[in-house]
Amino acid sequence: MRRFGHGLVLGKFYPPHAGHHHLVRTAQDQCERLTVLVCAASVESVPLADRVAWMREAHPGAEVVGAVDDIPVDLYDPAVWEAHMAVFRSAVPGRVDAVFTSEEYGGELARRFGAEEVLVDRERTLFPVSGTAVRADPVAAWEFLGPAVRAALTRRIVVLGAESTGTTTLSRALARHYRSRGGVWAKTGWVAEYGRRYSEEKLAAARAADPAASWPDVSFTSEEFPVIARRQDADEEREARLGSPVLFCDTDSFATGIWHERYMDGRNAEVERIAARTRRDLYLLTDHADVPFEDDGLRDGPQLRPWMTGRFREELERTGRRFLVVGGDREERLARAVAAVDELLGEGWHFADPLPENVRAEVS
Repeated sequence: MRRFGHGLVLGKFYPPHAGHHHLVRTAQDQCERLTVLVCAASVESVPLADRVAWMREAHPGAEVVGAVDDIPVDLYDPAVWEAHMAVFRSAVPGRVDAVFTSEEYGGELARRFGAEEVLVDRERTLFPVSGTAVRADPVAAWEFLGPAVRAALTRRIVVLGAESTGTTTLSRALARHYRSRGGVWAKTGWVAEYGRRYSEEKLAAARAADPAASWPDVSFTSEEFPVIARRQDADEEREARLGSPVLFCDTDSFATGIWHERYMDGRNAEVERIAARTRRDLYLLTDHADVPFEDDGLRDGPQLRPWMTGRFREELERTGRRFLVVGGDREERLARAVAAVDELLGEGWHFADPLPENVRAEVS
């Protein structure tokens, strides 16, 4: 196999998929050094910074750089080619020995770089996928997407509510329901409430010091809530990278802010900053009215449940989050929740169209 000094892979990676990764890995195997140039147009809806980060994560051995290229593609207009090349050369100023591509324009691109063209899987036989296909139907292309892209596209559903209102029961039931659909849905994930585990550990520590200790003997500080929020988000992100196009979460860092109010009588700015960093697509607020309070050793204050339900709803409305209040018995709650999630999934994923391309004429 021939070895090259400096190779180049260029593309939109809108978004990256298995075919792109195969192209980059093939190029890395044949080059001493590889540059991956990510070109994004301003009209596109996935930020350039995200695509660069995704490619860097997938290919740590390559140098991944990004460039904004707002020039429509016309493979048969020399002036347009020169405008594109000015962008490419600015981003990759050094000598390029080989251009690795799966596109019809690869030969001309290589010629203009003064490099050799290396064509890789032009017919997409190894990985029958394209960026166009992913944008049109991410669910159908899910198996071709890497962990970072899956995490970005996964529809995140959060079940939240006051104490003893069935959040764990409903979120678990939803995950089971979607797993039972099979296929791509079989890996649907569920994220446990980290705050509960944290509380269990605090109670265990209190009992280690005093075997007679009970939940009312446990106290919290404001500084503990950002710790809980960060861990909740980390658990959620990990599951989103591994599962199906939908993820169910038993609470989230946004809800941690309300729990801070409940225990500390006020908001926590750091928790709110943490909550603002992650996108969620739908909240299911479990109503307290249809569920009797059960003390499981980590609960108290049943009289506060109406207040907490109200505060969840107020904050969901104030922050413009999409949500549904679910009540009734278990079957009714699950049916309403599934209908809401199916409605969300039925709306699909919306990518802005890339710039127009003229790829039909012959190179002159």
